[in-house]
Amino acid sequence: MVDMAYEWIEEAIVTLRLAPGSTLSELQLSEMTGFGRTPIREAVQRLAREHLIVVLPQRGLLIPPMDVAKQLRLLETRREVERLIARSAAKKATAEQREHFTRLARAFKSSARSGKDVEFVRADREFNELCLVAARNEFAEGAMRLLHGLARRFWYYHYKEAADLPTMARLHAEVAEAIAAGEVKRAGEALDALLDNIEAFTRATVLGERA
Repeated sequence: MVDMAYEWIEEAIVTLRLAPGSTLSELQLSEMTGFGRTPIREAVQRLAREHLIVVLPQRGLLIPPMDVAKQLRLLETRREVERLIARSAAKKATAEQREHFTRLARAFKSSARSGKDVEFVRADREFNELCLVAARNEFAEGAMRLLHGLARRFWYYHYKEAADLPTMARLHAEVAEAIAAGEVKRAGEALDALLDNIEAFTRATVLGERA
């Protein structure tokens, strides 16, 4: 129940159904989701650790506003850790996990064609979780769990300005395919290409920088 509550609220934050800067209560979340107060409270604590919710003592919950400076620091950290995760997943993934990566590559290509942004966000979350499990590095996993939700929300908030969905989905598919094939070097290179795109996207859409 906690995982289900977490996934519902996380997706609502990432896809802006819970808008940046808005406030609400645990009771409101319980009424919105249909989950009881205990799983809601535990989900909120997890989301607070991931900087997707701010708990305001005696005042409720705040969905934090967008923070460009934080996003750029996040990208700097994410590049180093996620490269390790992608390469480790390519090296260590089981046969079953490689099949899963192949299915996710197809899902990314499908969302690139369809333009369905929520479909992409869900595939991205599934992909991130699979990478963390396949890499088998609990320290890298702990670091990345603090970053993924914020990164997805920031992208969702701005992506329409750059019509970025097809490119982003294609680059994710290339990482997934490299991991599925067990190609460690290609997985690292594909991950770098993905993060190069994300950094350029961030600077172009938010800071007005152009190549």
